[in-house]
Amino acid sequence: MAPGLTRSLTLVLAIGVALYLPTARYGSVQDDRAIIKTNPRAHSVLEALRAFDEPYWPTPAGGEFYRPLTILSYAVDWTISGGREGWLHVASALWHGIACVLVVLVLGRWLSPTAVTAAGLVFAVHPVHAEAVAGLVGRAEVLAAVGLLGAVVCARRGWWAGSVACTAAAMLSKEHGVITGVVIVLDRWLRGSEEPSPTSLRYPPAFYAALAIVTAVFFVAWYQIGHRATTDVAPVFLGGGTAQRLAVALPAVQRAAGLLLWPATLSADYGPQVIPMHSGLSVAAVGGGVIIAATIALGCWARRPAPALSFAAGTAALAYLPTSNLLFPSGVVLAERNLYLPVLLPAALAGVAVQWASGRWAGAPRAVGIVTAALVVALAGRTLARLNVWRDNRTFLLTLLAEHPESYRAHWSAASVLAGVGDTAAARREYARADSLFDGDPHLDAARGLFLLDLSDTGGARLVVERARALLAFEPNAVRAQFLLFQRRGDRAQAVALADSASARIPWAAPWFRAQLP
Repeated sequence: MAPGLTRSLTLVLAIGVALYLPTARYGSVQDDRAIIKTNPRAHSVLEALRAFDEPYWPTPAGGEFYRPLTILSYAVDWTISGGREGWLHVASALWHGIACVLVVLVLGRWLSPTAVTAAGLVFAVHPVHAEAVAGLVGRAEVLAAVGLLGAVVCARRGWWAGSVACTAAAMLSKEHGVITGVVIVLDRWLRGSEEPSPTSLRYPPAFYAALAIVTAVFFVAWYQIGHRATTDVAPVFLGGGTAQRLAVALPAVQRAAGLLLWPATLSADYGPQVIPMHSGLSVAAVGGGVIIAATIALGCWARRPAPALSFAAGTAALAYLPTSNLLFPSGVVLAERNLYLPVLLPAALAGVAVQWASGRWAGAPRAVGIVTAALVVALAGRTLARLNVWRDNRTFLLTLLAEHPESYRAHWSAASVLAGVGDTAAARREYARADSLFDGDPHLDAARGLFLLDLSDTGGARLVVERARALLAFEPNAVRAQFLLFQRRGDRAQAVALADSASARIPWAAPWFRAQLP
C-alpha cells in the first residue's frame, strides 16, 4: 500500500470516528427502545444466535424484516459494556470509521491519494449520516455499507470466500445488501474498461455462482422470516395506484438529491407536508425524473474519463432504489438514514473535482487544499450541530416540532407524550392537529381511537377507528379499539367474531383477545 494512501486511511478513520464521539453521552431515541433496550435478543450473544431465525422487529411490535447480524452486533456491545448505551454509540462511530476506510480503498483505485482523501473526508463528515450513526438503529445502514464495500475490496484482490462472506454480512445487516452482487459486477465492468487485458481480470464463474446462491438463500430466508415488511407501506401510498405512488416518490427523489448535495436543512421526518404531497404531475416530480435520468447518464458517461463517478453513481442509485418507492411502495417516503451509502456520490464528486483541479493548474494544489478543508470543516460543523437531535427522545421531539411544525408525526408523538403524563386536553389538541395535517394514516387513527376510548368518548373513537379500518382492515390497534367498542355496546357476538378473525390474521395478538373475553 502506498504511503500516501496509508495516510489517507488513517486521517479518514480518525476524523470519521472522532466526529461522533460526543454521542457517547447520548441515550436511546425512538425505535432504539424496542429494537435494543427492551429486546432480550440484543442483550446476549447467545440469545442473538438462538434467535437468528427470528425477525428484526420483535413480534408484538410487528415481526418485520430480517437483520440478525445487526441484532448480534448490539448483543456483542451490550455484553462488553454491561448495557451502557454510551458504548453502543461509540461502537457505531467505530463502524462508521471502518466504512470510511473502505470508501477510500474502493475509490483509491481511480483517484490520487490527495483526491481520495478529499472523497473519504466528505463521506466521513457528511451531515446526512447523523441519523444513521448517532441513532442506534441506524447501525443497520452502516453495517450493510461495510459489508458491501468490503465485498468489493475482497473481490478485487481475489479473496473470493471473503467477498462472499461480506456479501452475506451486508444482506444479514439490512435487506438492501442484496445489491452487493450487482455492485461487484459494476466494479468489474469498470475495471475492464481501464485495463489493457480485461480477460486477466475475469472473476471465476464459481464466484458468481456463490454470490447468486447466497443472494437467493437470503431472499428465501427474508421471505419466510421477515416478509410482513411487504405489507408495511407508508400511509400516503395506501389505496393509491402506480401514478399516485410516483407522484410522491419522484419529488422525494428531488429532495434526496438536495440532501446529498446541499444538506443545509435536515429532518427526522419527511412525511406529508414536510414533503408536499402531490396527486399528479408536479414540478418537483419532473425534477425527480430529471435527476434519475442525469444519474444514469453520469454513470454511463463517466465510465472512461472518471470511473470513480460511474461507480459511485451506480452504487448510490442501487442503494436508494429499494426504499425509493419507484418500483414498489416501501415503509417510508424518505429517510436520511437510507442515504448513508448514496453519500458515496457527492464524496466521489469531491474527489474527482480535486483530482481534476490539481492536474489543471500549477498552483492549484494549495488552493484546492484550502477549498477542500473549508468544505470539510463546514460539513463537519453542520454534523456536530445536528448530533444533539439524537441525544434523547425529549430533544428529538422538541427539535422536530420546532423545525417542522407541519409534520403530523411530530404532533402525534407530542399527543402520545401528553397523554402519558395525564394532560388529556393538550393531547386532544395535538391529535386534532396531527389529523388536520394528514388524515390518511390508519396507525394515527388507531392510536387516537384508543386514546378516546380511555376518555370514554366512544362516538369520537368510532369515527376514527372505522376510518382506520377502511384504510387498513387489520391494523392491530384499530382492531383492538373496534373490539372494545363492540364490548362497550354489549355486542358480544360481533366482539367474538372480530377476535377470531383478528387472531387468525394477527396471531401474536390472540392472547390479548382471549384475555378480554370473559
